[in-house]
Amino acid sequence: MAPRRQHKNTHAEAEQFRRRAAIGFLGVLLTLGFLAGWYFKLQVLDHDIYATRSEANRIKARPVVPGRGLIYDRNGRLLAENVPAFRLDVTADKVADMDATLAGLQKIFSLSEEDIERFKQSRKARRGFMPVTLKLRVSDDEMARFAVDRWRYPGVELEPYLTRRYPYGDLFGHIIGYVGRVDDKDLEELGEGNAALTHIGKSGLERFYETQLRGKIGYEQVETNVQGRAIRTVGRVPAQSGTDLRLSIDADLQRAMVAAFGEQEGSAVAIDPRTGEILAMVSLPSFDPNLFVNGISHADFKALNENPSRPQFNRLVLGGVAPGSTVKPFLGLAGLDSGLRRPEDKILSRGMFYLPGVSRGWGDANRGGHGWTDLRKSISQSVNTYYYQLGIDMGIERYDDYMGNRYGFGQPTGIDLAGEIGGILPSPAAKLKANKERWYPGDTVNASIGQGLWKVTPLQLVRGVGGLATGQLRTPHLVMEQRAGFDHDWAPTPQPASRPISPNPANVQAVREGMMGTMQPGGSGWRVAAGAQYLMAGKTGTAQVISRKGTAALNPRSLPMHLRHRALFVGFAPAEEPVIAIAIAVEGGGYGGSAAAPIARKVFDAWLLGVMPEGLQPLDAERGTVAVGVATFDTEDASWRARGELVAPQFADLPIMVGAPAPLPGTPPQPVPEALAGVAPAAARPAVPAATPAEVRR
Repeated sequence: MAPRRQHKNTHAEAEQFRRRAAIGFLGVLLTLGFLAGWYFKLQVLDHDIYATRSEANRIKARPVVPGRGLIYDRNGRLLAENVPAFRLDVTADKVADMDATLAGLQKIFSLSEEDIERFKQSRKARRGFMPVTLKLRVSDDEMARFAVDRWRYPGVELEPYLTRRYPYGDLFGHIIGYVGRVDDKDLEELGEGNAALTHIGKSGLERFYETQLRGKIGYEQVETNVQGRAIRTVGRVPAQSGTDLRLSIDADLQRAMVAAFGEQEGSAVAIDPRTGEILAMVSLPSFDPNLFVNGISHADFKALNENPSRPQFNRLVLGGVAPGSTVKPFLGLAGLDSGLRRPEDKILSRGMFYLPGVSRGWGDANRGGHGWTDLRKSISQSVNTYYYQLGIDMGIERYDDYMGNRYGFGQPTGIDLAGEIGGILPSPAAKLKANKERWYPGDTVNASIGQGLWKVTPLQLVRGVGGLATGQLRTPHLVMEQRAGFDHDWAPTPQPASRPISPNPANVQAVREGMMGTMQPGGSGWRVAAGAQYLMAGKTGTAQVISRKGTAALNPRSLPMHLRHRALFVGFAPAEEPVIAIAIAVEGGGYGGSAAAPIARKVFDAWLLGVMPEGLQPLDAERGTVAVGVATFDTEDASWRARGELVAPQFADLPIMVGAPAPLPGTPPQPVPEALAGVAPAAARPAVPAATPAEVRR
């Protein structure tokens, strides 16, 4: 029997067809909508992104490194400059076989193993498409040989750049510092925006003012072909050159200071006490910063590190020494300001000082004693007993307050150099931390003459003596002016406000008179001042490196050089109108009056009289002018030096107002003494371009 045939449900089939058709149509609409949205996103929303990517296939951005800012001395002499050179760059992405490429380049260029190793380390820290420098300062012969075989080395290019050069070598090594090649740590700090930089400041002013000196990187938009070769430049964002710096340093005075040391080692700094501007500062021995610019060799680096005199160690900001007797003027001023002493108060110096119940005594320089001593005599003859008793009467707490909070010891001066230490101010807390011992009255006795736990830097000493010279404590600084480029004017660098060293100018004057007595017959430094045409004020000092045993006297000449006494001197001149203050520390020099003070005399003569140490001529002598104090003299005139020696006595007729604030910029200059009639003012010196009142030598 045949199966029964079922009838179609046409209505159901039609309904099913309509549903399928609707779903299909909806799917088509959704697909078209998605495509339309995606197209809208590509063409409208992401237009800039893909346009940039497309353009990048044709246009490449090439960084333009700006010229580093130049550094001048106060008279316009270049201390750090940029000179053109070529470097060898390698882009890793374009090199098929790096080992073979390096081997071939070693046949063309003089590449050391240090260069290869440095390149490999730098390559790890950079992306493959970024060029890495293989060699700096390529010679002309090497460039000629490379030009012949350049086609063999894709990804290897010779790029022009400006390299740093320091014309005066080691003369300013510790001041200006140096730039060195960028390493991995530097790249992390700089960021990708500065990845094109090859050098960065490593020390000195180059490091402290790194941001200002390096400027801002620009770039060129270069059209390339499919091989990546440049066709033409289609756009450019110029780089911004680094800021130029004008220092307060005088190159001639710097040379005179180095020559004054001779073969001795140590440090010295001279400032203008009226402004805080540093006129010269040296740390000896020094080093040649040019060695570090393009990567120092292992041999040179080893020689510097193994030198027992430590040429790279900056004694000005890192070298702490006991101040010795140079601290006495400050303690004397503290005694006056605290009301414990009057200038005319006297004590009896018998040659030895004893504490109650203590058998060990503390002696004077004169074992027979100095007799009755007041403040002025205690400074001029360096009478220890006066300060032993004053230190005990003050107590260590009050002593710390005056020396630290009021005179600035035990803390950085704020100079524009990186890494400055604060030194050590003797206190119970400092002794407990250093020696794990409590404070005894004998420690106060030692501290009162600058021994014991004391550690000061020459910068702290010169800041303090500058305060005694004018009555105002000012922040020492090196950079006097800055400018953003050759088309900009020099702008003064803002400095912190000064503050009085004492609320009573009469007390400061009493201390100053004691320091004047130091350089007069009967004073501890009178031999150095003999024959000077100007009046000096100063204080000698001797810092023991090791202590004597018991009551036995110690002969420093019997000790090795590194254990001998350090000779110190602080002072200013001319005494009645100070224009220069100085602090000197001579390592192994023995005594301040015989080792440090003569250096100060030569520096004073150079600055005030233009009399350079024997064998030196001023840098501008060939130009027909020589700077002498506040004026310039024609070297063709045979009487110029004699006329210059008449300058200093005139300063004594210009009294200073102790404690008066610094003159404002633009203050009219003092009248020229009669001895200088017919002498050209310093502002008219042809060596100083575009002289302004701030540039005129003070």
